[in-house]
Amino acid sequence: MSIAVIVILAVVVLFIIWWIGTYNRLVSLKQNVQSSWSQIDVQLKKRHDLVPNLVETVKGYAAHERGTFDEVTKARQMAVDATGAADKIQAENMLTQTLRSLFAVAEAYPDLKASQNFQMLQEELSGIESKIAYARQHYNDVSQEYNTLRLQFPASIVAGMGNFPEQSYFDIPQGEEAVPQVKF
Repeated sequence: MSIAVIVILAVVVLFIIWWIGTYNRLVSLKQNVQSSWSQIDVQLKKRHDLVPNLVETVKGYAAHERGTFDEVTKARQMAVDATGAADKIQAENMLTQTLRSLFAVAEAYPDLKASQNFQMLQEELSGIESKIAYARQHYNDVSQEYNTLRLQFPASIVAGMGNFPEQSYFDIPQGEEAVPQVKF
């Protein structure tokens, strides 16, 4: 065997090893993205389960705020029914906005703010929101790592030939960059 054949075989073997390694790295990162999305779903499910109790508690004190309750209920149902990352992100952002309006209504009712049940639900929701924020950050981090690798050359060739679509990010909705003021 000549040196040229050995060199060509070595290059081909190295290329195959690189290809397999890059493919496996993309698969691993894609799985991390899916796993982190599942963690967001778990926390969102908890929030979805909590919202009806919160609405019912507020209804008892502010029955004439029907429009706000309808908006929260509709936003919750849209969030529960959403499929796909982009739809879920949009629906969850809408639910967050309507929950803010629900808490704004609660501000006008001192008896409601003093209610132990309302305070407990509010505290539970606050804890869930913190977990959601952490899960979203983790999701965005692993999505960034995945998206970066799939766009980098030469890994982009492997990503283009495999099933490695771009992943969406959980972004703050436009106009909500300012920190809301919530008083309990």
